[in-house]
Amino acid sequence: MRIDAHHHFWRYTSAEYGWIDDAMASIRRDFLPDDLAPEMTAAGIDRVVTVQARQTLAETEWLLEMAAANPWIAGIVGWVPLIDPAVGGLLERLAANPALKSVRHVLQAEPDEYMARADFNAGISSLRNTGLSYDVLIVHHQLPAAIRLVDHHPNQVFVLDHIAKPPVRAGQLQPWARNLAELAQRDNVFCKLSGVVTEADYTAWTWEQILPYLEAALAAFGPARLMFGSDWPVCRVATTYADWVRAIDRFAQTLSATERQSLFHDTAARAYRLD
Repeated sequence: MRIDAHHHFWRYTSAEYGWIDDAMASIRRDFLPDDLAPEMTAAGIDRVVTVQARQTLAETEWLLEMAAANPWIAGIVGWVPLIDPAVGGLLERLAANPALKSVRHVLQAEPDEYMARADFNAGISSLRNTGLSYDVLIVHHQLPAAIRLVDHHPNQVFVLDHIAKPPVRAGQLQPWARNLAELAQRDNVFCKLSGVVTEADYTAWTWEQILPYLEAALAAFGPARLMFGSDWPVCRVATTYADWVRAIDRFAQTLSATERQSLFHDTAARAYRLD
């Protein structure tokens, strides 16, 4: 069984998805389970983890409803207002639904100081009472702030999205790789091998260009804490679902069968407590 640990669903409106700019115009439409299911089947993916794309409770509830209707949705990464002093009660209510596995705030759109806020950290601390993980969505230059955040919560499970969005277009490995390796020293942090090609030139990226970033993520986290994610439908601006699966299969050829099992299943199952 193989798991795609990161993808999205949405009903597109320009007001709610303003981050989809003109260069990404091809994904300015709805993407729903009926769109993803045949692509998963063709690529040999059995289950998925669906991740929030809007910072609203309404979307979190909608995604949980979708998981109930589609058994191949193994878990949901939702959004909750972590800075709300009453978030503890909300988390208890939402976490009663076993499909909710993690929460995420779009930290890449916040200043680094947001990760040091007392109310935000109190919200992260509240996750411990529910067993939920926290997905870290940042850009490469935010890694030092993310390390400080993780160090405040040594018993909280964190999942780093998109290998922290390295500067692939610029061809720069450092200081991203050093900071990634430093973050990986914290064994409560997992990492998604996703969102790489959309940090490169959408139409001109090459295997040789992205390979050093994949290798650095593997060296930092190892197969036991690295998981496959498609970032569908965002990935469609630079590649197809099937081609990204093939790319990671190609990358995993040098791994043992057990390590490939970790990359495509066991790591996600452990980080998100999937059945």
